[in-house]
Amino acid sequence: MQLETLISDLAFILILGAVVTVLFKWLKQPVVLGYIVAGFLASPHFEYLPSVTTESNIEFWAQLGIVVLLFSLGLEFSFKKLLNTGGSAVVTALIIVIGMMAAGFGIGHVLNFSNMNSLFLGGMLSMSSTTIIIKAFTDLNLRQKKFASLVFAVLIVEDLFAVLMMVILSSIAVNNSVEGGEMLFSVSKLVFFLVIWFLVGVYLLPTLLNAIRRYLNNETLLVVSLGLCFGMAVFSVYCGFSLALGAFVMGSIIAGISYAERIEQVITPVKDLFGAVFFISVGMMVDLHVIEEYISPILILSCVVIVGMIVFGTFGMLITGQPLRIAMESGFSLTQIGEFAFIIASLGMSLGVLNPIIYPIVVAVSVITTFTTPYFIRLADPAYNFVEKHLPRKLHFLINRYTTNATSECETRVLWKTVLKRYLWRILLYSSVIIAIILITLRYLLPWLETIIPSWSRLIADIVALSCMSPFLLALAMPASRKTERERLIAANARFDVPLIVMSLFRMLLSLGFIIYTLSAIHSMRVGWIVGFLIFMLMLIALSGRLRKHMRRIESTFFNNLNERELRRSGRNNNLVSDMHLAYIEVGYGCPFVGDRLIDSNLRQRYGVNVASIQRGSSFIAVPNGTMRIFPGDILGIIGTDEQIQALLPIIEQGNETGGENENRADNIKLTNILLSETSPLIGKTSATSQIRDKYKALLVAIQHSDGTYDHPTGNNLFNPGDILWLVGDPKQLESLK
Repeated sequence: MQLETLISDLAFILILGAVVTVLFKWLKQPVVLGYIVAGFLASPHFEYLPSVTTESNIEFWAQLGIVVLLFSLGLEFSFKKLLNTGGSAVVTALIIVIGMMAAGFGIGHVLNFSNMNSLFLGGMLSMSSTTIIIKAFTDLNLRQKKFASLVFAVLIVEDLFAVLMMVILSSIAVNNSVEGGEMLFSVSKLVFFLVIWFLVGVYLLPTLLNAIRRYLNNETLLVVSLGLCFGMAVFSVYCGFSLALGAFVMGSIIAGISYAERIEQVITPVKDLFGAVFFISVGMMVDLHVIEEYISPILILSCVVIVGMIVFGTFGMLITGQPLRIAMESGFSLTQIGEFAFIIASLGMSLGVLNPIIYPIVVAVSVITTFTTPYFIRLADPAYNFVEKHLPRKLHFLINRYTTNATSECETRVLWKTVLKRYLWRILLYSSVIIAIILITLRYLLPWLETIIPSWSRLIADIVALSCMSPFLLALAMPASRKTERERLIAANARFDVPLIVMSLFRMLLSLGFIIYTLSAIHSMRVGWIVGFLIFMLMLIALSGRLRKHMRRIESTFFNNLNERELRRSGRNNNLVSDMHLAYIEVGYGCPFVGDRLIDSNLRQRYGVNVASIQRGSSFIAVPNGTMRIFPGDILGIIGTDEQIQALLPIIEQGNETGGENENRADNIKLTNILLSETSPLIGKTSATSQIRDKYKALLVAIQHSDGTYDHPTGNNLFNPGDILWLVGDPKQLESLK
């Protein structure tokens, strides 16, 4: 009977949701609002329709919805994007979050809410809605504007702040007080686990998926991705965090790999289903009687959100050096709250610390601000014109001078920032790995060894811990910046000499400190200092060359995995012939070559590239002839140099929002080479008479002669023994050409 009610409730809300969202699509309103309205219609607060039988059933589906929704938000987040957002987005997001938290907390007290409720209210009001902003920018055709990219960067940082906020609020709610030490411990624990998950995930996950890629059709990829999502969610709970956090982290890890677009595609129906259930469950909390009773707080909070986001968003952009127009356009775009407000409200309800009245109030505020978002985005330019006209001349001059100075940095300062950024990230990442190894050794390995071989347990723990730590210790101790960068800094200004020396000493002392702490924890302080110092010196003298080589290999794998999505798209990880790559580019709807035949597009003459393949839906065309036409959505396999491909990317991808690659392409078509022997059937023939394209379904890219020189195929090239032909095709079929 319980299963029947579970299914019947789900069927009812989905049918009702479908009807209402179709109506909202017809009215050209956000679908999220339709789900909320459908939830209200399905709730006991609306007496003219049947309501759900058991609200706990919907809560179950809604919790699944939160997990899948956070996983999908993580897929749009990615740590790589976070690293590329820059200081402007981080500072702006920080100002918005702090400012809106303070405003929400203050307004909460004005409305006679308790400290805890006011704190949660501030958290709900501090996060703009990624979903609503993307929808508004798309409808208004603003996604290519400069301020839009800055807004997206702010939203990325806000996502991370929202995750941090959920952990902090949970800690405060559990302890029922704001304890600085406990809160600092929770944040430190979160940061530590985020770094560890990030490192392990980026290093292992792409390698694992690439190893089984031949088995990853859409069905298995969906199962694998959801398994990873829920697996990380469960592991997150085991570590003392929430299900939602684990799902978000796994999504953000996957977002950096080349399967991200494909996973987004296969996960979209699941996300839409459970996301709809979640937003419908939000709508079920709406009570018109409560809204009528609290209409004044709703309007006040709506004004606080709109005015606060405009003020703090504009101010944040201004102090980071953005021009006044862009700053105001960004601020006016952030004037709403959405999914994270509901998630934080659900968190407060589940912890039993949030007044149930606040939930429908926040939902009403979200509905109002969502509805007004497009109007405020349009209002940004008139508001800027008004401000510019009435702004005092002196203040206008100061703003212009500040933004100009802030955005124009000398080369030395940019180089110093690059060196410092790499230095800090290196310390954070390697220190986190080393700390994780130490914790595992002390908490799990050593106690286990003491139960098996007590007399040798400490020595074995020493060997295992130091062996695992050694490459990371050496990488931490060695210079993070390149030698040429350090020389350029010192040559530009001698004052950089002392900071670089101090930074080097700090790294070495930090590495030594980790060794001493590990040995001291296992043995004693005296043993730790004496033996630790000797081991550190021995490691630097005897093992530096070998470990450094090993560490470079680990770093190379890590950064290739981190950048895999971009490398696959641009082809820079397919570097086989000099600087020549095989890249896969999706044709956008705005591409000027859409509908043209390959021969008419003149891609080779204009850009110096060759089209090696075309992926069209489930069809794969290897080495297409010149009569093939280019259509939107085609995945072109392009052969060219890095500069040629980078010049072609924005042209081919015009109108393509994802700029992604298709993982369904045939894996047997590769850029490969064959060495011509004296018995090769090509000896004595030219590139025109060899019929390589027609007979072997391959594209000749370049000819490498025995003296190391290269020739591009012209039709008159004569093949000789010892020549190396670089071809795009099936390597198995090309074996007969050797």
